[in-house]
Amino acid sequence: MRLDPGAADLDFRQKARTWLAGNVPHAPAPPDGQASRAYALDWLAKLHAGGWSGLAWPEAYGGKGLTPGRLLTWYEEYVRARAPSTLDCTFVALNHAGPTLIACGTEDQKAFHLPRILEGRSIWCQGFSEPGAGSDLASLKTTGRVDGCDLVINGQKIWSSFADIADYQELLIRTEPGSKRHKGLSWVICDMSLPGITVRPIRNMAGVSHFAEVFYDDVRIPLTQVVGGLHDGWTTAMTTLGFERRTAAMALQLELSVRIEDLIARAAPAPGSAMADRLADLRAEAAAIRAMSYRTALREPATPFDGSVVRLAFAELAQRIHRAAMDVLGPDALTDGQWVHEYLESYSETIAGGTAEIQRNIIAERMLGLPREPRA
Repeated sequence: MRLDPGAADLDFRQKARTWLAGNVPHAPAPPDGQASRAYALDWLAKLHAGGWSGLAWPEAYGGKGLTPGRLLTWYEEYVRARAPSTLDCTFVALNHAGPTLIACGTEDQKAFHLPRILEGRSIWCQGFSEPGAGSDLASLKTTGRVDGCDLVINGQKIWSSFADIADYQELLIRTEPGSKRHKGLSWVICDMSLPGITVRPIRNMAGVSHFAEVFYDDVRIPLTQVVGGLHDGWTTAMTTLGFERRTAAMALQLELSVRIEDLIARAAPAPGSAMADRLADLRAEAAAIRAMSYRTALREPATPFDGSVVRLAFAELAQRIHRAAMDVLGPDALTDGQWVHEYLESYSETIAGGTAEIQRNIIAERMLGLPREPRA
């Protein structure tokens, strides 16, 4: 793959760099709660006003319709400017819900929700995982019984990021009585203010409450909020996860190169030392992740499972970089809140978005054609 940016590409990069230099907030994002919501929505509103919101969305729906190459350029400049993390409480709306509505939603659903997402007026969370249905999503049991023009929802979801501050939820439920596995599911827009919803935040080992469990007790959702067709939610859900695994995490992948450079500057290792060799290896791996991100984004025709390769490599490298940071900092880690926080958060990387084991199964079975793992 050959990358030869033209004059227009270089002009775009310079415009992005200049805008970010003048607009990236100096104050760090609050860790959780309503303060983090206000910070994230303010930043998204500023991006929208500057013409930098919904860059991958089609122009017909308020986005910019950028090519994957331009999108990568934007994210390279974004992480270079140390802009706020893209994995904040706006992530699900911009990278899951919005693109899914564009692909599968009704015109009424698009007209109501898409402007609110782009302009920084609503937060979404995801309601997929359950206590007994995490990596094996098809075993979910939360039900939606059809009652007239409504679905009546009962059950529980868990690990729903930002559910405590969200306005809406992309909710996957079982709507066809007696259905099994992938059949009979529905993807539904759930208004988080509806009666019967209880949200209980979960504090993680980094000390923040990004996750929550959500309980549904006879929650009534109009059938007009089903996305992609009643009982066909698995197809819609795979559309959602396809966005996550292909382009949604670009900034996170590219950010590893910035983080390792920050760590090298902090460590200032002696040439030829064991630490210098270790950091050089990590720098090379981060460069490889960057190259893989380009290949995944620009490859035509796209293959559906390339994202699993990048996701797995990224998750494990992120953990190695942050373990190296703890070794570099030593006792100073106890007073360096940012690196310690990121180190503790990095443990979730091989779980979130499909565990490392699931990603390896996808790569083995669907890319390499190896025999399927025995199913119970």
